[in-house]
Formats: sequence, C-alpha cells, structure tokens
Amino acid sequence: MKPIKTTHFNITRKIIATTTTESWQTIPHTGFSYEPEVSKFMAMSKQLNASGKFKHKITVNTLMLKVIAEGLKAAPELNANIHYNRKYVKGSITQYEDIHASMTWVLPNDEMMTINLHDIGSKSLDELSDYIADVARRIGNTNLEEVMYSISFDDTMLALKRGQFLKVFRRLAGAKLGKHKVHNLTGKEKKEYYAIPETDRLTKEDLRQGTVCVSNIGSTTRGIHGRCTMLAIIPPEVFVICMSAVQKTPVVVTDENGEDKVVPGLVMPMMCVFDHRAVDFGEVVPFVKRLEQIFDNPEEMLEW
Repeated sequence: MKPIKTTHFNITRKIIATTTTESWQTIPHTGFSYEPEVSKFMAMSKQLNASGKFKHKITVNTLMLKVIAEGLKAAPELNANIHYNRKYVKGSITQYEDIHASMTWVLPNDEMMTINLHDIGSKSLDELSDYIADVARRIGNTNLEEVMYSISFDDTMLALKRGQFLKVFRRLAGAKLGKHKVHNLTGKEKKEYYAIPETDRLTKEDLRQGTVCVSNIGSTTRGIHGRCTMLAIIPPEVFVICMSAVQKTPVVVTDENGEDKVVPGLVMPMMCVFDHRAVDFGEVVPFVKRLEQIFDNPEEMLEW
C-alpha cells in the first residue's frame, strides 16, 4: 500500500483518543433511538423569530439546547457524574442542579471541539443565544492547543499527587519525546497570548467536562437522510444525546374522525445513550416524555 499522508496526534487528538478509549473500555453503553415528529415544533421556531419577542434570531440549535435542558430537569438522574472502582466494587453517583452541556462545536478550521456550555438550564432563549454568540466570538481569539495542554498538565499533576507515577512517566514521554512531542506556546508568543483577557478567549473551564454531553450532527448534515447510531459517553458523565438533521418522512396521524392517515411529516432522529452502571431505562423515560410534551405543545416556548 502506498501511504498518502501520516499525521501524528496533536494534544487535542491525544486527549480525544484517551478519553474515548477509556469510555469504550470501561462503560456499559445502552442506547435508545428516539424519533419525535417535529412539524409543529419547527413551525413554532419560525413563529418565535417572527414574533418580535426576542432580541436575536433563535436558531434550532439554541432551541434544542433549551429543550434538552428542560428534559434534564424532569430527569435529574441523567445530569450526573459517576465514580466507580471496579476492583473494589464500590462507586457513587453525584447529581447536579446546574446543567453544563459539553457540546461538540465545529471550529473555523473544520475540526471539532467539545465546549462546556455552562448553566444552560437557567438561561432564557435570549440569554442562551447571547451566550452561544459570545462563545463563538471567544473561540476566534483562542489557541485551543494551548488550552488543551493546560488541561492535560493539570490532569498529570493530579495523577502525580495520587501516586500514579507510571502513568505520569508515560504521559511525559508521550508529550515531550520524539515525533509525538506536544508543541505548546513559549516565550514571547506565550506572553502575548496570555495577555488576552480571559473574557475574550476560552479558558480551561470552558473545555473541561460538563454534566451531560450534547452532539448536534444535524447542523452539519442538513439534506442528508441518516442518523447517529453510536455515541461515546465521556466519563464521568452518564448521559449523551445526539440530534440528527430534521427529515421529511411519511407519518401516521389520526384525523378528527378517529381515522388514521399517512401524511408528510418532519422527524428529528435522536440517539440517547446512558451509562448502565448509573442509570436504568426508567430514568430516561421522564426525559423523553418531557421532550414529547414540548414537541406536541411548542407554544410553551413563547414563555422561554
């Protein structure tokens, strides 16, 4: 075989590889495919923007973040972190009041990064729209490799405090030696970068893990008929949800005479995956039921 190109992992790819490998090796994933009919929801999203009630255009992505936050309020067991020691068969689950959504974000260079969107559950639609726009602004001033390096450094120091010396040695060897060396900022370049106020760039707190993971592949696959079927739970989170693109499809409706009819409809396929060590399907049901309420009665979004 004739190779075309070899690219060694940068710090971002190393962290993603480490985290997802840990996920599939240690977490018993269980999934539920959810396919709500969203014709009324999509129509209401247009009405929201035409109402003049909101300062900014409310995108479907912003609406869905708010919808998911409402679902998690009804199913707080999903907004949690797990800590489990398989060797000693002991563990704990910590639920959180604030909803911090680790959301995949397409960067200007077409790479993807997971950004921690803080406290989305308490924000109105306008506030959430403002917040997302500000994150996009700060990304433009951020050296993501440098931020990821600082997160990796903190994790390495934590491992050192815990006495995990072999782990620390391997990390340092992988980051500082040979072709796989990580290149972080130094000298004048580093000084100039850290002179940028933290209010104008992303920090470690914006990239650390949140309480739940959200992926919207629908924003990049509009017009494509397909759906996400596999998701990696990012430890220590216990729940991840992926939204696929809205798709026109035949649906069955019941008319005023009680007769079933097949009509054109809109479906938004979603994949919900949970850590079976922490959650059973019973805890997922209130989340899905709350989303069903919103999709069936989207008028309530006018009060958001």
